[in-house]
Order: sequence, then structure tokens, then C-alpha cells
Amino acid sequence: MQLQPNIIFIVEIIGTIAFASSGAMVAVRKRLDLFGIIVLGVITAVGGGMLRDLMIGNIPPNMFRNPVYVLAAFLTVLVLFLLFRCWPFLLGSRYIEGYEKIMNILDAIGLGAFTVIGIDTGVEAGYGDYHFLIIFLGVITGIGGGILRDIMAGETPYVLKKHIYACASIAGACLYVVLLQVTRSDSAMIGSALLVVAIRILASHFRWDLPGIDMD
Repeated sequence: MQLQPNIIFIVEIIGTIAFASSGAMVAVRKRLDLFGIIVLGVITAVGGGMLRDLMIGNIPPNMFRNPVYVLAAFLTVLVLFLLFRCWPFLLGSRYIEGYEKIMNILDAIGLGAFTVIGIDTGVEAGYGDYHFLIIFLGVITGIGGGILRDIMAGETPYVLKKHIYACASIAGACLYVVLLQVTRSDSAMIGSALLVVAIRILASHFRWDLPGIDMD
């Protein structure tokens, strides 16, 4: 099976929109101004890819050489800002609940897409034999933007405490490396991305969390 570049691009744009939206919502809750909302939205969407490119010496990072993803993130944030600015009642719990359900699905798709694309980028750069490295590249591409977002917003990164987010990316990345040994890269990409999406949606729906230590 051969994935068409336009299909990959569409999935990437879906993930970019979802990630940018999550960054914008964090900024809105923090009562940041328009510039702050734009910065958090864009860095959430493209920050993971930027970190990946810096790690493997892909300079300048792809976000600067192919700014279509930055533009998509910017437009997403701008639309959300205008909607909430003109109709603030949309921030009410009645509307936000439905919005977040949709965003959770799109976010899961984005996490799966960016995880496998991060690995594919590492393989294309000649690091296919370094399995731990390409797994890390996949995971950092998927979750790096969210980590940067939370650090800039002064919060504990979401991936460290909620709903098996990073673990979904790790599981998909490991599966991708295993499948690469026995099948074509396109089939490995699809199977691994679907695993990430499935784990993420199930974890969100059933509120799965890793065990922690109760200090109370």
C-alpha cells in the first residue's frame, strides 16, 4: 500500500489545526492577549517538529522552509480568537464540552500522524538503524509542542499527568520500528498511527491514567 502525499498532507493539517486549537485554548484560559494566544497556538502545532529537526541537524527547521503548517496554525488561532471575541458565550461549558470532544478526536489523529512522521523523518535522514533515536524523534514530534506550550504557560506539562498521552505516542513509535523490520514503511506508518489514535481515544474516553503516589 502506497500512501499518497496529499493524504499525508491532509492528515498533517488536521493535526496542526487540533494542536493549534489546544494551544489557543490554554492561552485563553490564562487570559493572554492576542499575541500570546497566537504564540501558544503556533508553538503547540509546530514546536515538536522544530525540536526534532534541531536534534538531527535539519537546519533551518522545516517550519521555516515550508511555512504552510505555521500558516495553518496561525489561521486556526485567528479564527478561534475572532469567534470567542465576538461571541464570548461560546466559552460556556455547554459549548466547550462539545468542542473538546471533537478536538480530542482530531488531537488523537494529529498525535498519531506526527509520531509516525517524526520517525519517518529520522529514517529519511539516515538514522533508521538507531532505533531508540527514531522512536524518540517520533515521540518528541508528537508531544514536544504540547510540552513547550505548557512550559510557556507556567503549567506542569499535560503529558506528565493526564490520560496516557505520551504513552500512546511511545506505543505507536515502538510498533512502527517493529513493523519496519517485516513490512513496507507505508503499512508500518498506517498501523502505528492507528494504534496511537486508538489508545489516545480510549484513554480519553475511559479516563485512563498511569498510577501515581497519593500524598494526602
